[in-house]
Amino acid sequence: MPAGPSLPGTGPPGPARHLGLLGATSVGVGAIVGGGILALAGVAFAATGPSAILAFALNGAIALLTVCSFAELAARFPQSGGTYAYARKVLSVEAAFAAGWVVWFASVVAAVLYAMGFAVFLVPFLELAVRVVGGAPPAWLGGRFVLVACALAAVAFYSWRLSRSAAGGGQWATAGKVVVFAVLVAAGSWALIDRGAEAAGGVGAGDLASRFRPFFAEGGAGLALAMGYTFIALQGFDLIAAVGGEVRHPRRNVPRAMFLSLGTALAIYLPLLFLIVAVGSPDRPVAETAAANPEILVAIAARNFMGPAGYWLVVAAGLLSMLSALQANLLASSRFASAMASHRTLPERFGRLASGTGAPVAAVRLTSAVVALLIVAVPSVAAAGAVASLVFLTSFAATHWIAYLARRRTGSAKGFRAPWFPLAPVAGGGACLAIGLFQAVAVPSAGVLAALWLGAGAVLYALYLAPRARSVDASAEGRDPEMVKLRGRRPVVLVPIANPARVKALVTMAKAMAPPEVSRVRLLSVVDAGGGTSSDAAPRAQVVLGGALAAALEHDLRPEALVTVHDDPWAEIARVARAGRCEMVLLGMGRTDEPTVAGPLQRLVADVDADVVVVRAPGSWNPDRVRRILVPSRGGRAHSPVRARLLGSLGRTGDRDVTFLGVAGEGTGAAGREHVRRELLDLAKDEAAGGASVEVVAAADVAAQVAARAEDADLVVMGLHGGPGKRGAFGQFVVRVAQATDCPLLVIGRRR
Repeated sequence: MPAGPSLPGTGPPGPARHLGLLGATSVGVGAIVGGGILALAGVAFAATGPSAILAFALNGAIALLTVCSFAELAARFPQSGGTYAYARKVLSVEAAFAAGWVVWFASVVAAVLYAMGFAVFLVPFLELAVRVVGGAPPAWLGGRFVLVACALAAVAFYSWRLSRSAAGGGQWATAGKVVVFAVLVAAGSWALIDRGAEAAGGVGAGDLASRFRPFFAEGGAGLALAMGYTFIALQGFDLIAAVGGEVRHPRRNVPRAMFLSLGTALAIYLPLLFLIVAVGSPDRPVAETAAANPEILVAIAARNFMGPAGYWLVVAAGLLSMLSALQANLLASSRFASAMASHRTLPERFGRLASGTGAPVAAVRLTSAVVALLIVAVPSVAAAGAVASLVFLTSFAATHWIAYLARRRTGSAKGFRAPWFPLAPVAGGGACLAIGLFQAVAVPSAGVLAALWLGAGAVLYALYLAPRARSVDASAEGRDPEMVKLRGRRPVVLVPIANPARVKALVTMAKAMAPPEVSRVRLLSVVDAGGGTSSDAAPRAQVVLGGALAAALEHDLRPEALVTVHDDPWAEIARVARAGRCEMVLLGMGRTDEPTVAGPLQRLVADVDADVVVVRAPGSWNPDRVRRILVPSRGGRAHSPVRARLLGSLGRTGDRDVTFLGVAGEGTGAAGREHVRRELLDLAKDEAAGGASVEVVAAADVAAQVAARAEDADLVVMGLHGGPGKRGAFGQFVVRVAQATDCPLLVIGRRR
């Protein structure tokens, strides 16, 4: 059969960088300003009284520290994905999945909050419409069924819109609500000045100060609870990082947009909260007003100092705010899902981009479906806010930790650098974690829902996602050794040297697999102390090792060297690998008819706790000159992180023509061959560095067919096939292929 289509190793291109500084700032402002404070200001005042102002200010300080960590990471990694993308660079693939699963859920729950908030602010307009036509609003109009239906309609509309456009739009709503809030602050300030003039004339003197007493209505616990409930009101700057791959000049514009969006929000929020207490609740304490009407407190306050026009202005602002925040969170959460899918930490189909628009349609639909499900399940706006705040606090604590590790391991990057290091990430992360833990205890339902989500993610990853995710991650490490350094690892590759003829091939392969700037290569020569050992064994071992060192230095590799004495060299190799915590053992393959193939080497492969690569190549062989690579594979779920890392390492140093070959049985029909081809396509997309083609042939003798195809290749990469518990025994298939061809071979097996 002809070769299959060539597959790009890095996946389809993402959306173009279409956002400038204003557009990026608009994403943040659209997510932050309005929705959170309108939905949750009443909850905060009910929890702690006038000190809700302080709760927002303290949250603002924590958010500012968080922006510092986000901005440094965004400058270091100018790509979409936010915290997930940063975790993937700095942490393990499992930790990156956990981070992505959390931040995706955080934006999903935020979208739930704003969809439900939209429904709450739409109801007064529906009631007004009924009155205009001459009827009395029915009681069910404000019931849960109507609220859920309106929220679902809003989600459906934005899901449709985001599926048709990579940008999503929404700037008109952002600009409109900022203008409305500016009008509210101006009107409230005028009312405060006017009442201050009355107080100066002896009317109502001292009345203003009394409205702020008691400042801490519920003490410190109430303040902490209000902070936990309302931290989500300052969330949104992180969404700029989530779409960082779509921002022009991201190292400069993403940090600036984050600070501008948070500054805009605080410049609106703090004066407005002060005015709600000062002039928005004149007849009774603000905590009582908030407890009676938590979801529309701001509208009631505006009516008290602007009249009915103020009430409807806030309701209109609420609609705009909820819609723009809903759109921003759906946009960001779909980008989280798309980024995860491109690395196989979610199913691949959710990372595909629509031709023409570049929109991740499947990711948008998946996100919208989860949002819709939670809208039905979550009982109220306050509950949605509590869950969203808890999850965001957790994800922000993780971001601080990632920023700390990245700076410690690799130093400062170009662009923005967080000040007061390490104080800023430590203090910010500690504060986020403390408030999050308090929130989980104070609002148990939020903690339970978050725990259920994490548990579901762990099961999904372990049972379905792990093989492909680990292979894609290993391939990325092979292509980008800096990831290894960022993750705080210094892998050790053990290279046992026995035959001088294979020294050069092993040394050059070691350099390809273990770049010296991030890894260590340890050359080992074992002196056989058995009864048959001649007296010149030790000097001969030193000569062999000296030749290996000379070859390594010739290729700019400065390895460590070790000579040991043991009566069983294979057992000694395993011991040294375990004692040195080696991640890989690189061996030379001798004659394939020697007993070592089926005996000691097989035991070494089964026992050593490291990845194993066995090289069969002539002494003059150099992996840098390899162009055509043949990868025989069984397909299915036979993903191999070792093979993916190897192909990634080879792809880093030059263009390679990689072919994944599947050999079906001679009687296999067209449907069976197509099934094998699809499985190989998955393997090739996950493991190939730079590109691959897929070919499926039918043959009775699989080993003979692979050997025949190997004649046209510069390198054949095979796995160590074995049954359960054998960890890839050095099987007869490998032996037969090796005996039938002179092509260089790499036979690989993974650690336990």
